[in-house]
Amino acid sequence: MGSLQRIALVLTIIGAINWGLIGFFQFDLVATIFGGQNTALARIIYGLVGVAGLLNLGLLFKANEHFEESPETETR
Repeated sequence: MGSLQRIALVLTIIGAINWGLIGFFQFDLVATIFGGQNTALARIIYGLVGVAGLLNLGLLFKANEHFEESPETETR
């Protein structure tokens, strides 16, 4: 996994945590940290999280080479 993919994954996790907080507690952490939903910095964060989610779509279709090549994972 490349560094860009890792950054995208971290941003996606941040977005998931933020959505969880919104869903369970009606608390938007990104808006609280950056001064509201309509501030430029908050909108940049929301945009980066959205792009990161799109980049991580590739993980759904990427073969997991570790499990396909490793004989230890085969059941007997």
